[in-house]
Amino acid sequence: MEIVRKEQKKKRRMPLVKKDFINRLHTIEGQIRGIEKMIEEDRYCDDILIQLAAVSKSIRGIGKELLKNHLSTCVVDEIKNGNTDIVNDVIELMGRMDG
Repeated sequence: MEIVRKEQKKKRRMPLVKKDFINRLHTIEGQIRGIEKMIEEDRYCDDILIQLAAVSKSIRGIGKELLKNHLSTCVVDEIKNGNTDIVNDVIELMGRMDG
C-alpha cells in the first residue's frame, strides 16, 4: 500500500513525549530481535506467536498514543485556526489505519 502525502508536515513534540515514543520503539526493536533469535534457534511456534502478539500489541499501543496526541494537539490547533477540513483528513487517516 503506497502512502501519498500532500506535503511533508512536521510536528514538534514535547521532549518527554518524544522520549516516551522513542523508548517504546526501542523496546519493540528489542522484541523483534528476540523473535529473530527464537526463529534462528528453532524455538517452538507457540512461543514465537506469543511474542509476535506482544509486538503487535505494543505497536497498537504506540499508535493509540500517537493518535491521541495528534487529536489533542495538531487537530485542535488546525480547528482553532479555522481549518475544519482537518476533520476529513482525520477520517481518511482512520480509514488508512484500519487497512
